[in-house]
Amino acid sequence: MKIVFLDAATMGDVSFAPIRDLGDFVCYDTSTPEEALERVKDCEVLIINKVLVTQELIDAAPKLKLICESATGINNIDVDYAASKGIPVRNAVGYSTSSVVQTTFMQILSLLGEGPYYDECVKSGRYSRMNIFTDPTVSWTELEGKTIGIIGMGNIGSRVAKVAEAFGMNVCYFSTSGTGHCKEYPSLPLDELLSKSDIVSIHAPLNERTNGLIGSKELALMKPDAILVNMGRGGIVDEYALAEAIDNQTIAGAALDVFVKEPLPSDNPLLKVKRKDRLRLSPHTAWASVQARERLVSQIAENIKKIE
Repeated sequence: MKIVFLDAATMGDVSFAPIRDLGDFVCYDTSTPEEALERVKDCEVLIINKVLVTQELIDAAPKLKLICESATGINNIDVDYAASKGIPVRNAVGYSTSSVVQTTFMQILSLLGEGPYYDECVKSGRYSRMNIFTDPTVSWTELEGKTIGIIGMGNIGSRVAKVAEAFGMNVCYFSTSGTGHCKEYPSLPLDELLSKSDIVSIHAPLNERTNGLIGSKELALMKPDAILVNMGRGGIVDEYALAEAIDNQTIAGAALDVFVKEPLPSDNPLLKVKRKDRLRLSPHTAWASVQARERLVSQIAENIKKIE
């Protein structure tokens, strides 16, 4: 069985042994659309992450039996056309939940705990020159008693809520689907959640209901000492409005792992924020702990086994 992975560089240095054991495995770091058409000619199982699987690509692979998405979202695949050709599409679910939850709180604690400031204080020698044993000039904030408003109470949002409770936080959420299925915590209208929360944490998919959900109007509803965290999708937050809100001190800070365009363009307004200490950015890596990537490979292998 010929198995082709068109953009494996997205997986880093994780071992592909569970997949390699299933057949003739050919792995490419990246593939242009033109290269992809050539590389799938004798492919039976196609693995992709961000490569667009179009009608043209599917037609270029006459032996294709299965398309495996090495992620959860499958909006880069022409699923309807694949189905018309009798080719199933299988994704991976839940592999990154722990990874994203941990990253969420890493960034929250970095912002509210002023970690970079204190680290620099010691390493720069400033602390060594002080005449008292501590640096009281910058205050940091406890999570206990604060309110976290979660946008998107799915698998990840639910886990974020549980961790927040362990810190002694109050939890509320906004249902982007409008169903309010979770009964453990109060479901609030978006405006009320924004005005009430000390931390707003986004864990929702990008769709017609969430695209542009947080803009200037919504940011203005937040408390001036509140922070915004986006671990969902970049298009949910207006990046120009967020940059302005941080510099104008409309909100106290933000942390983002996802962006409208990825990689982040060098002229993006978030890279020009004056109050850089109030912004945490990571290159779409919240999903990518070693363990999460190992789970992802295992899920892909299990999906392939189902066609044997």
